Amino acid sequence: MKGLFYRAMVKLSKRMGPWVFVIFAWIVSTAYFIFFPKRVGLSVRFYRVLFPEKGRFYHFLCAWRQYHNFSNVFLDRFLVQDLEGLSYTSEGWEHLEKAMENGTGGIILMSHMGNWEVAAHLLKERSHGMDLLLYMGIKQKEQIESIQKEALSEGGIKVVGVDHEKGSPFDIIEGIRLLKAGGFVSMTGDVVWSKEQRVIPARFLGHEIQLPEVPHILSLLSGVPIFIFFAFCIGKKKYHFIINKPRYVRAPSRSKRKEVILRSAQGYADLLENALFQSPLEWYHFEPFLGPRFPNASS
Repeated sequence: MKGLFYRAMVKLSKRMGPWVFVIFAWIVSTAYFIFFPKRVGLSVRFYRVLFPEKGRFYHFLCAWRQYHNFSNVFLDRFLVQDLEGLSYTSEGWEHLEKAMENGTGGIILMSHMGNWEVAAHLLKERSHGMDLLLYMGIKQKEQIESIQKEALSEGGIKVVGVDHEKGSPFDIIEGIRLLKAGGFVSMTGDVVWSKEQRVIPARFLGHEIQLPEVPHILSLLSGVPIFIFFAFCIGKKKYHFIINKPRYVRAPSRSKRKEVILRSAQGYADLLENALFQSPLEWYHFEPFLGPRFPNASS
């Protein structure tokens, strides 16, 4: 969806009802599914690895449902501007509340599962007074992202757009300053934005994957914990949030830094894998993700 089209759909939906948005989003999802076979092939391969005991038609069906479930993400992005009709349950919320009370802050590590944008809005809505900064990637010529940033900023969430091709160290400095002041920084832990970005390997579904190193280094340098956060859609306009216990990235010596960062990244990958089996059709990572298969992998 381009920015102009998205704005038009928002205006029509406000006048005529969300059903307009649902219909057009379904059409767009179907068009993407038909006219971008290489991307669909990535999804089919992913579900083949996830469900090796199933047949090709099942993997193809999962990809179809994945694309059309993703259209619901756009609908909820529209509804969340006024928090209209959205509800949620949660577990582990006390971990964030305790960090707020103690003024320790933390890194909220999200993923491309469920709807992280709705989670950010509702997180800010529930945690009154939370100082939250959200790192987002900037996709060139994709106007819709600027619309999302506007909605998030209007909700009191600071947004830093990081250029995929040429990130600036000042982007991270702003996050470190906020963390030292007891605030929270949110970023995704499963997307590598550019070839120049520092990555760290991890094991996922029996394959090697590359994860961004920044969240784990940021935790190590700032001394604040990482809160791994998942937002699952459990029904129409209903979400369930899971906030895991705080995880600290601490090294007894400089020589041990790489080891603890590797361990932290693998811990995130393990939780991400568990979350994927819990809600496999909410995987909205449409770029290549799985690397080579480990020789001793059982799946």
